[in-house]
Amino acid sequence: MVSFFKFNMAKLSGKVACQLAKYGPGSGGTYPGHIFTKVGGQESISKLASDLNIGSVLITGTNGKTTTTTLLIKLMSKDIQIRRSYENNILNSIVTALLSQKGDLGIFEYGIRDMAHGIPDTVQRLINPIGVVYTTISQEHTQVAGVKNPFESYYKAKKLLSQGMERGAIVTNCDDPRTAFIGIEKSGDVKVNYYGIATDAIEDIGDNTIECPKCGKQLDFTHFYLNHRGIYTCECGFKRPEPNVKLVNVEFGSDKWILDIEGDLYNYVAKKNIKFNLKLNVPPFGFHNIYNTLASITAYATFTPKTENIETTVKDVFNNLDMSFIPPGRFEVVDIGGKFVGLGQGDNGDALKINAMFMKQFVDAPLEFIYTTPDENEEEIFNDHFEVIKSMNPDHVIVVPGRQSIKKAEEYYNIIKEEYPDAEFYPLSYDEMAVRIEKLNELARNSEYKYVIMTGCGEEQAMWEEIKKKMINR
Repeated sequence: MVSFFKFNMAKLSGKVACQLAKYGPGSGGTYPGHIFTKVGGQESISKLASDLNIGSVLITGTNGKTTTTTLLIKLMSKDIQIRRSYENNILNSIVTALLSQKGDLGIFEYGIRDMAHGIPDTVQRLINPIGVVYTTISQEHTQVAGVKNPFESYYKAKKLLSQGMERGAIVTNCDDPRTAFIGIEKSGDVKVNYYGIATDAIEDIGDNTIECPKCGKQLDFTHFYLNHRGIYTCECGFKRPEPNVKLVNVEFGSDKWILDIEGDLYNYVAKKNIKFNLKLNVPPFGFHNIYNTLASITAYATFTPKTENIETTVKDVFNNLDMSFIPPGRFEVVDIGGKFVGLGQGDNGDALKINAMFMKQFVDAPLEFIYTTPDENEEEIFNDHFEVIKSMNPDHVIVVPGRQSIKKAEEYYNIIKEEYPDAEFYPLSYDEMAVRIEKLNELARNSEYKYVIMTGCGEEQAMWEEIKKKMINR
């Protein structure tokens, strides 16, 4: 138990740090939280989090965290004052938001790469969230801080963020077997609201079968929506749960998409079941953002205290979207004098495939693939990437290190060269990022191909945004 004096000293110190952080460079988003915890101790975070009248909602997953968080913030801010943070994977960011903002509900993105650094069970215990939202879980960051991070450990870390919950609700993707299983395992302790797709208008190509998260055998898929997300069963009895919020129809147009969504779920704050029907007009923002849309709407409908506003608020937000709601680093296709260059981060197989599917909408002639590689101990990511590269059937491939190891990048290049003998390799140093960015920009601009896709691993948002700026402004 934290003493009254110690907690208030920590709170005062944290608030002073919030004011100082406004004038200093660097980690203003985490510094106040660090000071608060330093003075009050880690257990003082529980008391700080309990100041929220409604509680906190944490958003996690491999892909879509920031976009889902951003959309949820847009929706919930229409109804109540909230405390929020996104693009973070450390506890001090959440603590800083609790200190520096006002509101009855907290909405916090929480990325988890491994158990040691993400401390998901500790975060769950200290924040005591009323909700955890799962987007999707796939291979990513198979090494963290230079240490091998097996997928089983990564998956376990994601599960731990909600495993200790004894109140609230989990919002999770029923089309993803891994996130669905998390919901099924917790359904005896808390409410679970599932979201998913319920239309044949969306169908992925290829066999994306994965192992059953319950028994380890191969799942039987009858339909793939996107990568390993789809309709599935297993001989052990595990199967896709029915979605509470589902996309029942979609019309794809060149300038807009029309989404029909039905909802029938439990609202945790109002303690009642609610239903809604939506017809939304959104930009053609990619198949992956359909899932982010469903996740944010489901989370909003689960935790808003103003259930009578749901249909009006959702339509207002989504019918007036512009592409700025998608976070930096996103994949975009840039027209440079009649040459179409698709570029953006794709740090795992899911993300790279989404980028490729988006690019395919534009391609009607030979394509060049400029690929930025994973690092040491990330062979699983490379294997997923290589399958996506081959699915694009490029006429030419260029390989550039996307992370630190040039030696490992060359190994990946040699594998690619067996399939594409004319492939080229540029051993650009991680330590000279400005040179790497300039060369990638030059390779795309000077390509003899009308269509170029440049994606893979890298310095995530920063690198890709800088390349786009140079390409667009030159």
